[in-house]
This record gives sequence, structure tokens and C-alpha cells, in this order.
Amino acid sequence: MAGGKIKKDKPSRQGGGGGGIPFHKSKGQHILKNPLVVDAIVEKSGIKPTDVILEIGPGTGNLTKKLLEAGKSVVAVELDPRMVLELQRRFQDTPFSNRLKVIQGDVLKCELPYFDICVANIPYQISSPLTFKLLSHRPAFRCAVIMFQREFAMRLVAHPGDSLYCRLAVNTQLLARVSHLLKVGKNNFRPPPKVDSSVVRIEPRKPLPPVNFKEWDGLIRLCFSRKNKTLGSIFRQKNVLSMMEKNHKTLQALQNSQNGTHNENQMVMGVSDLGNSFEDLSMDVDDDRDNMDMEDDEAGGESSDFKNKVMAVLKKGDFEDKRSSKLTQEDFLRLLSLFSEAGMHFS
Repeated sequence: MAGGKIKKDKPSRQGGGGGGIPFHKSKGQHILKNPLVVDAIVEKSGIKPTDVILEIGPGTGNLTKKLLEAGKSVVAVELDPRMVLELQRRFQDTPFSNRLKVIQGDVLKCELPYFDICVANIPYQISSPLTFKLLSHRPAFRCAVIMFQREFAMRLVAHPGDSLYCRLAVNTQLLARVSHLLKVGKNNFRPPPKVDSSVVRIEPRKPLPPVNFKEWDGLIRLCFSRKNKTLGSIFRQKNVLSMMEKNHKTLQALQNSQNGTHNENQMVMGVSDLGNSFEDLSMDVDDDRDNMDMEDDEAGGESSDFKNKVMAVLKKGDFEDKRSSKLTQEDFLRLLSLFSEAGMHFS
């Protein structure tokens, strides 16, 4: 357990292991008990003998031991003080004791040290914020191999046209190559969670794409608000046009005083911003509530002119009749570029 909200619940004392420590499901404490799965994770991680490994939520140390055997050292971040003590007891007076550093704290709040690779079985409630915290870490690591709740994992790796393709997939895949490694059934944990899990490999792209990430997320958030509707329908909505026109007028005044380039620090800060709405990042709405899809047919004057400009951008890129659920990274990058060239912004 490394972070996330804590609620009171009945602890589980299933099985041995961990010296009889009770595990709290609401804290995300599902200890991986199957040694074959642990071995498979370590093998698929591609750990080098010179690697500094970050482990998040080490629990009682089943995975930690294998990581110590494979790499140079392990930095383990654990929120639960009981688990910290158990981990320290397990490895004291062993050859591993001077190669293990344990940080007690919330991984979402603490500053992470240097690491080459992250291998972790994390509390599932921190999946979104942790993913983007890792992707904003500098210097960039080689890869992360992480156990997620299966549905979250499948959203991460989804492609255009897949039913689970969503804002989470688009944002993550802009920043990293993501691949599914291993499905893990719930009975491999103690106590067992309610759902199955999957192990995913995340490899940060180097260098980061030269994108204003606040603008990017503003566009992606909008496009996936109704991912199966055409972009023409989405961008005709009154609330969308109003937001864009307000941004246009505000940023137009600042246009001459801002530099359009983005240095590395600005880009990294923008990556962190992608995870600001952690609760809704993995889920996208696509219903037919009329009040959200009212088109701006009766507008006149400046508003009508602005709407025509927006539609002209969509037509120029042949996007008016396309749907977000089918668009690729390259499509979204081109769409953002076209809006930017027209002086239209999303943040």
C-alpha cells in the first residue's frame, strides 16, 4: 500500500505471510501470493543488474525480494507503517539489507528519487494519478511494469475503434508506449480483490512530443465528452462554442507577449496537468442528454462568425463527420495544430 484515500474497514487475516498482519482491502492491500506470478513479472520487466528499481506498495516484500535479487537496489515506497516494519524485519541481517531503502509516505505526495525502472503491484484507487506522476518524473526512467485493475489496464492499451478507447488511452499513449504483458486472476492475491488484474508495461517516449499539454488535454477532454458523436456535432454545442470563444478573446490579448515554444520544464509540468481530473480520466460519457447537445443554430453576430470559423477548421482537416472513438494520435495532433493555427484554444 503506497497511497490513496483510507477508509475504515474490517481487516482480513487470510492465510499466513506478513507475520499475521491484517490486510485492509479499502487501502488497496492485496498481497500477491503466487510465486509463479511474481517470477513472471520480474522476468518480463527486463531488469538489469545495474538497475535502481522503484517499488510502490511493497506490502510484506514478496516481490521486493525478487527485485533485490535481479537489480542493483530497490527503493520501496509504503504508506502503512506496519508494512514498513514488516519489510525492515524481513530483510535485516540479510545480504539485501544495504540495497533496500524504504520510504514511508504517500507516493502521490512524496518526491521520488532517481530510478531506472518501476515494478509495482499498486493500490488500484491511485492508478490514474500515479501513472501521470510517473510519466512526469525526471530524469525519465526506462520503463514501468505495473499491476492494474484489469479494466483500467485494458483502457490504457486500447486502440482507435476499441470499445474501451478513451481519454486515458489517448493521453497515456501520447507520452508512452504501452503494452499488455500478463493477465492475473484475483485468486492470486491475499485477500482476493473483487476483479481480475493485468500487468502493463509503460515506456516513456523520449523526447516528449512538442505539445502544449494543457491545450492537448482540453481538446481531448472535449472530444471524448461524446466520443461516438461526430466532431461537427460536438463543436456545434453552445457551451463548447462559448468556452472556445472566451478562450480566443482572452488569449488573443496575450498573443504578442507569449513565446510559443515550450521548454522541458514547461512540458513536464503539463504532463502532470493531464492527471488533474483523476476520478474521470478512465471513464468517458457518451449518452444522449439533449441539454448537453444543444446546437448553436440561433446565434448571430460575432458568435455566428466564430462558429463558422470553428466549422471551417473541422472541414479543412476533414474532421467534421469523424468520431473521436476512431481517431489516432496523429489525427488529434493534426486537429490541435489546425485549431492553434486558427488562434483557437482549449485552456
